[in-house]
Amino acid sequence: MNIEYAIIVRNKTRLELLIERFNTKAQAKFYIERMGGDFGDYEKEHEKFYTSIAIVQQHLSKVVKHKIIDRSFLPSFIFNEKQVVVTIGQDGLVANTAKYVNGIPIVAINPDHERYDGVLLPFQPDNFIPAVESVIQDKYNAKETFLAEAKLNDGQRLLAFNDLFIGASTHISARYKITYNNKSEEHSSSGIIVSTKAGSTGWLSSIVNMTYGMHRFIEQMTEKKKKVAIKDDQLVFAVREPFASKKTQTGIQAGILTDMNKLTIESFMPNYGVIFSDGVESDFLRFNSGSIVTINTAKEKARLVINN
Repeated sequence: MNIEYAIIVRNKTRLELLIERFNTKAQAKFYIERMGGDFGDYEKEHEKFYTSIAIVQQHLSKVVKHKIIDRSFLPSFIFNEKQVVVTIGQDGLVANTAKYVNGIPIVAINPDHERYDGVLLPFQPDNFIPAVESVIQDKYNAKETFLAEAKLNDGQRLLAFNDLFIGASTHISARYKITYNNKSEEHSSSGIIVSTKAGSTGWLSSIVNMTYGMHRFIEQMTEKKKKVAIKDDQLVFAVREPFASKKTQTGIQAGILTDMNKLTIESFMPNYGVIFSDGVESDFLRFNSGSIVTINTAKEKARLVINN
């Protein structure tokens, strides 16, 4: 494998976001401390992150050329097979990155293991280089993760590492027709969540804990800790707060999606309809009247490098 570049993907720190909001560090500090917050914690997190990223760059420079991009540029950045992706940040950054890199190996680094659990972050700034070298030599081990795909009838598509949301961008009810398992209904709800196995302990889990109407589904499909038990190549969907009326039904509430059993949703929303993935509302597909989306597992997979 002819790797020419390592692409380091990072998020802005909380301190950087505060400074963007308040224009200066001094103003950000004044606001946080006036509200009773610990501004020193923001500073410590920021300093630790930049220490970690400096170590990562120092090690990488001895092995391969590299460039840094901010997470916000992921949707427009062009990745190719001559790259290895190195993420440095929390688990959510791995999820946000994976859906854009089209199977390129990802080496995920935890910049602050005392602060972040790092379920998807097997490496630290001082031990990740062997993983990068294994990718360069094409001798790496990786965990492949299935992604979810939302494909519109106009050809647009969106991938998700954890979950997809289909609904309204505001707090108004989403109106649509849902088709699952050869049955169709008109719905008025708070939207639909479609989760991968990787995302089943996140947003979906909170819905499982909340929704009494899913009790039969829970009994059949979950384990003791209310973790939805699905296979790697399956998705699970849940309708949030469906409302029964003369026009709308609530019979379809949750289910498993496979290659043979997809989910189709037709929008009845004249405006404000959206589809976004992994909690990133700024990167979305418009889902207004006339739009029909089919939900299924994607052909692409995320490839997360693990220790050899």
